[in-house]
Amino acid sequence: MGRLDGDRRGWLRGAPPPRWVRALPILLIAGVCVATLTSPEPLDIGFMLGAIPPLAVLSYGPAATALLGAAVVVMLNLPAFQLDQPGQTDVLTVCFVAVLSVFVAFVRRRRDAQLDTERTIAEAAQNALVPPVPERVGPVRCAGLYRAAQRGTLVGGDFFDVRASDHGVRAVLGDVQGHGLAAVATVASLLGAFREAVLDQPDLARVAARLDRRLTVDSARVTHAELFATAVLLEFTPDADAVSVVVCGHPPPVLLREGTATELDVVPWTPLGLGLPEGAPLTAHVLPLRPGDRLFLASDGVSEARDAAGVFYPLLDRLPALADGADPATTAERVWTDVLRHCPAVRDDVTMLVLEPAGRADHRADR
Repeated sequence: MGRLDGDRRGWLRGAPPPRWVRALPILLIAGVCVATLTSPEPLDIGFMLGAIPPLAVLSYGPAATALLGAAVVVMLNLPAFQLDQPGQTDVLTVCFVAVLSVFVAFVRRRRDAQLDTERTIAEAAQNALVPPVPERVGPVRCAGLYRAAQRGTLVGGDFFDVRASDHGVRAVLGDVQGHGLAAVATVASLLGAFREAVLDQPDLARVAARLDRRLTVDSARVTHAELFATAVLLEFTPDADAVSVVVCGHPPPVLLREGTATELDVVPWTPLGLGLPEGAPLTAHVLPLRPGDRLFLASDGVSEARDAAGVFYPLLDRLPALADGADPATTAERVWTDVLRHCPAVRDDVTMLVLEPAGRADHRADR
């Protein structure tokens, strides 16, 4: 499953500072040295040295901060630097700031270590909830991409999974009510129900009914919860020569075939969690597949991304060119990059799932 490259937090939100921030104390010391040593007259710029220990706190630990603070004190007292003879009060003030900066650097280092530990645990838990999609499940090549709307999280209100079963490869992609951490519990409940239903239920309609019942039960436990989710479910035949599709209030999959992108004409059912009756006439749409066909599934975070003029992202128009000559993973990354060009400030969870049946000969060879 694709994740964001780099750290989305930014250095002002807890990520390691960039190199230019780390270089600031050194550059300031070098600048003061050059200015004072080349000037024929004493310069009253000693106050600038007082900023070096606080700047060091942003990037360095207590030992390096103490070293830079000591260098500042030495420079203030060396006649060679011609700092216009700073008074004793000035030197004492800088010493106090340097000592205080060392203490702050110590506290920051301990806090950063604790936050890194907690973030590692959180990432492990979230990856356990929504693990990366394998490159291949049975006769189906897979690629997933997830971009959570809430900064610093890997899981939000969208979910997807691909699992093998006795009835063929089954996949789900959905979007629960809300987004961010508040929706994670609902995502966990739905994914757990899906993974159990994949093994137990003989057809895709009953898998959808199981998810609906799970949400209905969860919603009944909380007053005015009104939990619901949209989802699209797929089931490939054992040889991946056909796929069954069930749509529950979600945008239908897009079929990529011979350079064209076509949204499947699937009769949608109501969203999950609204209480489907046991005898509901929920039937799957069956699509025969040809060699080279590919299915593209996405959350509404893709189709509803708007540019500055309020124009929605034209997925069907751009998808054929973005998928041309690309494997499933590259296709998803290309679409994400193109969505960001269209709408740099995406505020919703974005999820994509690209599924490509492998050739029958390749599948038999693997077995």
